Amino acid sequence: MNPATALATVLVDELLRCGMTDAVLAPGSRSAPLALALHAAEEAGRVRLHVRIDERSASFLGLGLAKRSGRPVALVCTSGTAAANFHPAVVEAHESGVPLIVLTADRPPELRDTGANQTIDQVKLYGTAARWSTEVGVPENRPGMVAYWRSLVSRAWGLAQAPVPGPVHLNAAFREPLIPDGDESWCEPLDGDATGAWTKVRAATPGSVLHVPPTRRGVLVVGDGAVNVKRYVAAASMAGWPVLSEPNGNARYGDHALTSHHFLLGIPEFVERHRPEVVVTLGKPGLSRPLLSLLRRAEEHIVLAPDLAHWPDPVRSATQVAPEIEIPVVSGDDAWLKSWRSADLAAATAVDAVLDGVPEVSEPRLARDLVAAMPGGSLLFTAASMPIRDLDQVMRPRRGIRIMASRGASGIDGLVSTAIGAALAHSGRSYALLGDLAFLHDQNGLVIGPYDRRPDLAIVVVNNQGGGIFSLLPQAALAGPFERVFGTPHQVDLEGVAAAHGVPYRRLEAAADVPKAMAGEGLRIVEARTDRDANAVLHAEMRKAAHAAVRELFA
Repeated sequence: MNPATALATVLVDELLRCGMTDAVLAPGSRSAPLALALHAAEEAGRVRLHVRIDERSASFLGLGLAKRSGRPVALVCTSGTAAANFHPAVVEAHESGVPLIVLTADRPPELRDTGANQTIDQVKLYGTAARWSTEVGVPENRPGMVAYWRSLVSRAWGLAQAPVPGPVHLNAAFREPLIPDGDESWCEPLDGDATGAWTKVRAATPGSVLHVPPTRRGVLVVGDGAVNVKRYVAAASMAGWPVLSEPNGNARYGDHALTSHHFLLGIPEFVERHRPEVVVTLGKPGLSRPLLSLLRRAEEHIVLAPDLAHWPDPVRSATQVAPEIEIPVVSGDDAWLKSWRSADLAAATAVDAVLDGVPEVSEPRLARDLVAAMPGGSLLFTAASMPIRDLDQVMRPRRGIRIMASRGASGIDGLVSTAIGAALAHSGRSYALLGDLAFLHDQNGLVIGPYDRRPDLAIVVVNNQGGGIFSLLPQAALAGPFERVFGTPHQVDLEGVAAAHGVPYRRLEAAADVPKAMAGEGLRIVEARTDRDANAVLHAEMRKAAHAAVRELFA
């Protein structure tokens, strides 16, 4: 099966699984894969297909169908001005709150802006009239495409109805051939979920609560931006579930919270023995690839999304999305939780031994010890690259602190200023853990006028002379260009930077000196110099020790 046929087949099938009963087609060449998929569905009795030769009339026909039925209707057309002729109906649907799924076929990127026939700019063609607009992308014959396409359609179907009904726009680029070529092979099954839509979206209605399937073999995952954390951590604890919280999820506390899930989920034998029946996610997880793999393998993945216009599903595995959920208490033994906790303790103990065996300052030990030494009521703002990942791997559960990071777009922009702003709004002690590049990127944040209040903030800067995270990525194997285009070493004297801004400076000389280096009040800078190569070796030793300890435990 060629990519165009595969994409169209899956898009139409998922719309039908979501509940589509009617589709309106304005014929064209580039939209041929979609037209053929709709025709096949009509022949199978799965959809009522309406064909109109004029796109404007077709779109208003769909508007009437959706307006009366209250159910999303698909509008399909070819590329060029055909899509532009849908615009008046899309505007009316936006203003009237009518759910439409607008599927416009498009030329692939290599034909755009070249003078190729019937090619216009269709990306976000309908502007603010669309509740949501996305480029589907050119289909490729590689694993993962089906989950992407189906979750995309499920999201579009949900957003067309909630929180306020209206039109959504999917722009699908097709390369030739545009019709079936007789080859039925594809790298993965094109099938959907036997129970219906890939992701089922529960709209927010009074008293509408999604009841999680009762099970002792559940896991609560908490990521950035999570809300109602205490409520759901308490519910998961009552259900006997482990809590896998990223540091900035602020749920790493209590007996059910784990330290070393990053390492545990990288051990195939452990993963095989600890397959959850349901995973509930709060916020946006994304720090750990092993944790994301857990979401892919979950039989049931429920996403709590107070804002149904945006729900996090980074690996396209969500089976249900709801603004409110209830985790039931289930009777039974606690063997599931005990197994997670014993493995976690073994891994964390092994990692601690590795870290404590190095007297020099190291990045993961600094992260661990900084959190452990913070007074109750403190705030820690961390950079979104290595510091937050180090915390994720080594931070022991503790109460009474708050951790923040700019993980929305995960950039290094403005982190000094953001940390200062957060510290000024915080009522207790404040700390920041930044890499040298992030610190230098916003050193102007240290420019504070004589009439402005200065925060009580210790900025701890990990200075490894460049982009340390790249030393842990595949780019590190490129010995020739690595330093030039990834490592990007600098020769900036951080003590001089501090002096230029009149900020007290201290250097962390030994790993055991973290509490002493943190002492003081007001705005101050603590520099911790580390070596990128040594850091990469240390992370490998941590992983090796954790894996060995867990394997020995279950041997």
